[in-house]
Amino acid sequence: QVQLVESGGGLVQTGGSLRLSCAASGLTFSSYAMGWFRQAPGKEREFVAFLSRSGSNTYYADSVKGRFTISRDNAKSTVYLQMNSLKPEDTAVYYCAARESTSVLTSYSPSWPDYWGQGTQVTVSS
Repeated sequence: QVQLVESGGGLVQTGGSLRLSCAASGLTFSSYAMGWFRQAPGKEREFVAFLSRSGSNTYYADSVKGRFTISRDNAKSTVYLQMNSLKPEDTAVYYCAARESTSVLTSYSPSWPDYWGQGTQVTVSS
């Protein structure tokens, strides 16, 4: 049974930082490209960041470029999202997702993930 479990969300002030983690189990982690997505109240889910299986390719939404960094530790079957200089508009539930593919993701596609995590809340206060 495949599981993706996010952690690290919470309440932070504007300009602060958080690091989200997504621990995967039940799959061969190194065979999966990973992505982070988010959904704010009343809004559609959106793409945040992508990381290829090898870790050599990354893509970010324009809204987070230069502030967020996606990385992975294959030995721990974990993908991370380091979020710096947080803004109130970053408030959302953040989801990680996995796809067993070499294809690159640069925008939101609901059909891309093979698996979703359950999400973790990030709230940035002004």
